[in-house]
Amino acid sequence: MIGNGKRRAAALALAATLTPTAAAQAAPVAPASAVASDPVRALDRIAHPLRSAEPGTGTADLRALGVMVGDAKVVGVGEATHGSHEFFALKDRVFRYLVERKGFTTFALEISWSAGLRIDDYLQRGDGDRTARQVVHEVMAGSPWDREEFATLIQWMRDHNLQHPDRPVHFLGDDIGAPRIDEPVFDSVTDYVRRTRPESMPRLNELLTGLRPLDDAIAYLERPLAQRQQNAAKAKQVLDLVRGQRSAGGEDFEFVLQNARNIAQTYTFLSADLGDQASLTAMQRYRDQVMAETTAWWQRRTGGKVLLSAHNDHAGYAASDPTLYPKTQGSFLRDTLGVDYLAIGTTFERGSFLSKDQALGGEWKKFTVGPAGPGTNECTLDQVRYRDYYADLRKAPAAARSWLGLSRPTYSVGTQYPNDRTTEVAIGVAYDVLVHLHTVREAKEL
Repeated sequence: MIGNGKRRAAALALAATLTPTAAAQAAPVAPASAVASDPVRALDRIAHPLRSAEPGTGTADLRALGVMVGDAKVVGVGEATHGSHEFFALKDRVFRYLVERKGFTTFALEISWSAGLRIDDYLQRGDGDRTARQVVHEVMAGSPWDREEFATLIQWMRDHNLQHPDRPVHFLGDDIGAPRIDEPVFDSVTDYVRRTRPESMPRLNELLTGLRPLDDAIAYLERPLAQRQQNAAKAKQVLDLVRGQRSAGGEDFEFVLQNARNIAQTYTFLSADLGDQASLTAMQRYRDQVMAETTAWWQRRTGGKVLLSAHNDHAGYAASDPTLYPKTQGSFLRDTLGVDYLAIGTTFERGSFLSKDQALGGEWKKFTVGPAGPGTNECTLDQVRYRDYYADLRKAPAAARSWLGLSRPTYSVGTQYPNDRTTEVAIGVAYDVLVHLHTVREAKEL
């Protein structure tokens, strides 16, 4: 068994995956003298009013956003909290617009690869009499996205596919496989090898012994470090074995290879030394790298465009706590895709959200914050003439660029609130486009 200190480290490390973004505290207050008027006037010049965050409310006010998106192949849309209605609803609204006007085909989310496959299977084939609400609840139970807002999104995607079978939309889980890897992921690997290279089955079964199934990552982390590292090595050998079957070909090879890759990635992630902060930090960097690689792989494989949904700390180019997230998914995607990746961040001035008082375990509770204090990003952003708006930060006037380039306190809330971290970000460094909302309210639990 691991002791209390290590158990806490494990909770902090795994919180980002089991309920995917580690939490952050409310923005602290800076002196009033830190607020300047010049950035407000400069931001006024590039701000476009956002009439509503709700899907189904027209698209006229999103036209300028479409211009900002341009020809980007992957658009990351962040959320300042993991539990506010407006952020979830806004992503639904923007995704519908991008599907209908810009040819987007995939909604990607920081849930496990296997969970994403289950949702996408529902979108493509349906699932008997089960409703979108039932599917979301079964697949996302315990996560920030077990919410009415995501059931609404999945229902729209399912209806779209029924109405437009010639141009279906897909759902992608781009995250590592914890807290579990579903059996179909393993079955895909074993079935392919059995069909194409049956002589390799004894070796594959030997490697999978002790790996399959993975039902509870928290319990798995109770195992000795040496055993977890040995299993990670075995999982990598499974991936190598599947890579060696490439000559067997078949339309499903790349998909099978991705399943094997997910198995190896998950066991690598779970091989961290929970008593070593450097190992935990490296694990978080690895997780963002994996999410970026999975998203880029999917985009190349399908040839379609992707809306990537994640916390601000993953969608942007810089996190509010770089000691926790030293390199973000957005930064990795920019390295891979260049201008074909666009990062959209979100902020809010006051409001409520759902979070937990413990990183793991605990219950989702409503918390309320604001108004944001002087010296915070939000205090200045909220002085722009529109209540809710978005702006292309790449076109900011000089007065705004200077202000946007400095790091200052900001609201950044994940799956634990409050905690003792200081969260600061330079808006203009972290995002290409910013959406600012005056107020938000808690998401609706299923």
